[in-house]
Amino acid sequence: MVNKQYIVVDNLNTSSSTSLRVAQKVKDYFQLMKFTLSFTVVFSCVICYLLAPNVQVNNIDTVIKVIELFIAGMLVTGSANAINQAVEKDTDALMKRTAKRPVAAGRMTQDEAYIFAAIAGVIGVVMMYRVFNMSSALLSAFSLFLYAFIYTPLKKVNSIAVLVGALPGALPCLIGWVAATNIINPYGVFEVNGNIFSNGAGWVLFAIQFLWQFPHFWAIAWVAHSDYSKAGFKLLPADKGPTRFTAIQAVMYSVLMIPVGILPYLFHISGQVSLWIVLACNIGMVVQSLRLYKDMNVKAARRVMFSSYIYLPVVLLALLADKMN
Repeated sequence: MVNKQYIVVDNLNTSSSTSLRVAQKVKDYFQLMKFTLSFTVVFSCVICYLLAPNVQVNNIDTVIKVIELFIAGMLVTGSANAINQAVEKDTDALMKRTAKRPVAAGRMTQDEAYIFAAIAGVIGVVMMYRVFNMSSALLSAFSLFLYAFIYTPLKKVNSIAVLVGALPGALPCLIGWVAATNIINPYGVFEVNGNIFSNGAGWVLFAIQFLWQFPHFWAIAWVAHSDYSKAGFKLLPADKGPTRFTAIQAVMYSVLMIPVGILPYLFHISGQVSLWIVLACNIGMVVQSLRLYKDMNVKAARRVMFSSYIYLPVVLLALLADKMN
């Protein structure tokens, strides 16, 4: 006679093992799409959508649109990141910070990553077209292509990759604005409830995030220089690694952020309160970049890096809060 107790235990073990495999696979897909990074990118897109003057923030229809924008944005961004990991499988395996990624660690094949990327990318772009407009869909597709197929391979060729990568890095701001307004042309004006707004307002938001990326990414590259060098990535402005030239570049772009930070007020995107908050944040970035130039060490680079992490959500939320008020 078969012992029923053993059958129950065996079934429980099998069920537990299956659950663990499913949980690991879900975790791997979250890592494949770089969920935290993707969330940050889509956060910028959603805030810039809400900043558009024709979007009513306290509205149930807007909430639904935001959810749809978030899903579409996560799919497009996740697709780009999946392609990035599939392409950089071997180099990721060389670096401590990326060696445990699913493709690099061998838990997922490159083909599986490419299939996920293709499905997610197509669904995301189609959602942008069907829910919002063709302009935002085309921008989303262009951003995906630029990040996955131009920036990713260029990282091993020349440090100009940082400039190229800053374009898809800043496009989510423009995509959010265009999703709301269907206006991509920076010239001319448009009217909302009798008020006149510049077509270039979306490009102002793009410019803020574009310039922010240089001190942000060079600080990361400074801290992770040894890891990046192992993989053959050329991401710092100077061939000799972290130098004063890199630090002065960070200072220059931080300084450029100050006049650009005034533009949301001049373009009537937001009000005077946010103007002073953005100005204070920009000065803070300049100070931290100057400290990097003075100290020339990893500790100072980390200060720039963490300051940049704080900068973006504070600036974008300040602009949105001031618009609402």
